[in-house]
Amino acid sequence: MPIIRDRVQQARVKNALEPEWEARFEAGSYGFRPGRSCHDAIEQIFRITSSRQARRAWVLDADLASAFDRINHDRLLEAIGDFPAREAIRRWLKAGVMDRGRFAPTEAGTPQGGVISPLLLNVALHGMEEAAGCRPDAGRNERLRSPRTIRYADDFVVFCRTEEDAWNVKKRLTEWLGPKGLTFNEEKTKVVHLDEGFDFLGFNVRKYSGKTLIKPSKEAVERITETVRETARSLCQAPTEEVVKRLNPVIKGWSTYYRGAVSSEIFSSLDNYVWKRMWRWAVRRHPRKSKQWIMDKYWGQFLYPTRKDRWIFGDKETGKYLCKFAWTNITRHTPVKGTASKDDPSLEEYWASRTRKRVHPQVDGANVYLAARQKGLCPLCGQDLIDGAGYEPDSVREWANWFQAKSRTIHRHHLVYRSRGGSNSTTNLVLIHAECHRQHHARDYHRNPEKVTNAQS
Repeated sequence: MPIIRDRVQQARVKNALEPEWEARFEAGSYGFRPGRSCHDAIEQIFRITSSRQARRAWVLDADLASAFDRINHDRLLEAIGDFPAREAIRRWLKAGVMDRGRFAPTEAGTPQGGVISPLLLNVALHGMEEAAGCRPDAGRNERLRSPRTIRYADDFVVFCRTEEDAWNVKKRLTEWLGPKGLTFNEEKTKVVHLDEGFDFLGFNVRKYSGKTLIKPSKEAVERITETVRETARSLCQAPTEEVVKRLNPVIKGWSTYYRGAVSSEIFSSLDNYVWKRMWRWAVRRHPRKSKQWIMDKYWGQFLYPTRKDRWIFGDKETGKYLCKFAWTNITRHTPVKGTASKDDPSLEEYWASRTRKRVHPQVDGANVYLAARQKGLCPLCGQDLIDGAGYEPDSVREWANWFQAKSRTIHRHHLVYRSRGGSNSTTNLVLIHAECHRQHHARDYHRNPEKVTNAQS
C-alpha cells in the first residue's frame, strides 16, 4: 500500500506540473510527452534530412551516460522553481534506495521507475536546443544554417551543415550538461555523415545516392529474430494454439512499429524466417511424418479474406493462425506540428483531427448504434470493442463522440449469413473485432467447408 500510495501521489504531481512545462518544452523534444511518439521524431528526422535547402549532412549521434541516475538535484529543483509541490519532489529525490535490505542514499538522479521521473528528465534537459545553437525563431537564412536537434528522453541527434559544426555543438553541450551532473557516453556518441548513416530509436537513417531512407536497424531485426527463435524453442511441446497466441502479439507489434519506414523487404525476409522456424518446429514435433502430412496439418489458407495465401501457419481445429509481417501496410506517419501541446485549448480541433485520422472508415451511425446496444463489447471474445472498459454513456450523442475518438478496427457481422437469407437490418447485425470475425469463419470452414465457402459476411 505505501508504494501504491506514493505512485498515486507522484501521478497527481505530474498531472499538475506537466501542463506548465508542456507550454515551454521545445519542438524537438518527443520522449514521454502526451501526443508525441517515436514516430513523430523519426518522421521529423526524415523531413530534415530529405530537405534540399537545409543541407545538414553531418550528425552528432549522442547518448547521455546514465542520465536518470545522475541528474543534479539542486539544478533540477531550481528549474522547477516555485511549484507548490516542490518540497514533495525534493523528498522523492532524496528518499534513498533499498537494495537487498541495505539502504543507499540518493545524492543525484530521479526515482527509479517513478511515475514522475520521465517528466523530471525532460525538465532537466529543457533548453538543449538553444544550447546546441538552434535558432527556430530566427530569420529564414539563419534558421536554415543553424543546427536541428531531435531528442527522445536522453537519446538525441543534432543535424549540422559541417563536421566542424557537429564537434562544436558537442563541445557546447558538454559545457551545458556539466552543471546538471550529466555527461556524454563517449562509447555511443559519435559524429557521422548521412551517407554513413546512424541508428536512432531502432531505426537506421541513411542517405543512398542522395536519397534518405529510414529502415529498421540491423540490431532491431536481430532482436526480433532472436525473440521468434527463443519463443519457438520454448514452446516445442506446446499446443499449436499456444504458439500462435504467443507469437502473434510480437509480430503485430513489431510490424506496426516499423510500418512508417521502408520496411517491405525486411517484412518479407522476416516472414521467410518465421516460416522456416515454424517448419523446424513442426518437423521436430513429428519426426516420423512426411513433409506432405506436416504441410496439410499446419499450413493452409485459413480464409484470410484479402489474400489467397495457402502458406499460413495455424491450428486448423480452432482456426487460429499466425499473422505475417507483410500483412502490415506501409503507412507514412504525420508528425505533430512544432510545439503543439495537448494542453493548449486553442489546439483542441487539431488534436481531435489527429485522433479522427486513426479511426476506421466504417465508423458511422449504424456502427455507433450497434456498439451502444452491445455496451461496447465484442460478443465473441467478450473484450472491449474500443478502449475504455465499463464506459456507460448518458446519451447516444455522448456515446457517438466517444466512439468516434476511440474506435479501432471492427467488423459488421451477420448473425444469419446473407447467403442463407439473412438481412442487413440492425437486428441481424453485431459488431465484432476483425480478428474475431476471421477466426469465427475459419472455425465454420473447418467444420463444414462446403457450406461456408460463399457464406462469409
